[in-house]
Amino acid sequence: MMKDCNMYIPTYEDMLAAHDRIKPFIRRTPVRTSDYLNELTGAQLFFKCENFQEPGAFKVRGATNAVFGLNAEQAKKGVATHSSGNHASCLSYAAMKRGIPCNVVMPRTAPQAKKDTVRRYGGKITECEPSTSSREATFANVQAASGGDFVHPYNDPRVIAGQGTCSREFIEQTDGLDAVVAPIGGGGMVSGTCLTLSNLAPETAIIAAEPEQADDAYRSFKAGHIIADDAPKTVADGLLVPLKDLTWHFVSNHVSEIYTASEQEIIDAMKLTWKHLRIVMEPSSAVPLATILKNPDAFKGKRVGLIITGGNVDLDKLPWLNA
Repeated sequence: MMKDCNMYIPTYEDMLAAHDRIKPFIRRTPVRTSDYLNELTGAQLFFKCENFQEPGAFKVRGATNAVFGLNAEQAKKGVATHSSGNHASCLSYAAMKRGIPCNVVMPRTAPQAKKDTVRRYGGKITECEPSTSSREATFANVQAASGGDFVHPYNDPRVIAGQGTCSREFIEQTDGLDAVVAPIGGGGMVSGTCLTLSNLAPETAIIAAEPEQADDAYRSFKAGHIIADDAPKTVADGLLVPLKDLTWHFVSNHVSEIYTASEQEIIDAMKLTWKHLRIVMEPSSAVPLATILKNPDAFKGKRVGLIITGGNVDLDKLPWLNA
């Protein structure tokens, strides 16, 4: 690994090692297509279904790499993190598989479905207010008490190397893509995508998709430095956190463009994929399709991969029921 801004930058070799490490615990998720969505967008779309992972999200890749990369002494005190939901669920799952404790800090407003998943896998939840400052302050107290190894939801080289395994599979399953579009919040999946594709398929453009109401990555990308929002509000609850120095390294060096979508555009895209792909996906996962529908000229005639990052939704509170 190389050093940058006092943090290690994971390498392609780290991604390959991560794939070997996590293979017994994750699924090689399928890729789905839809003739209707292809006709609607004018592009050939390929959906990588990370919502089919056992904990329901791509984050199981990075979490499992971190947990099973700990030595025996480190593992004794378990792991700890803060998360709006999917990383908490996935870290709890990985910790359960290794038989170690997992403490997580979650916003009190996190979907009940995600809290239930954390508890099902044995994670212990401490709730905080729905802001970055409250999350980090509460976590400091929890970690001090537990002593667990901090596995950051995205600004962690072990996590990014694990997330990069998704794009490796994606390229193998599609025989190459002109572009890959992934949702961006803190940037863990996008960073893993950058790590892998810049080495494995440098001709493939990497595009990030973000809610208009939580567009700090878009504004950071345009400004050339990190701009962080403390408490954005969007239906895409998995994309509420800001970029950090390690993910910014990948975004600033490898992402071609960041597009944004409105709340209604996200809900409409989510409904379209539920109907035509016939799968359960959460609002954050709908942002890539929403941005493609909004910017058709950028994708027309191209082979485009979309990463469906998760499928953990509260079925009693589907967003179009309140739209």
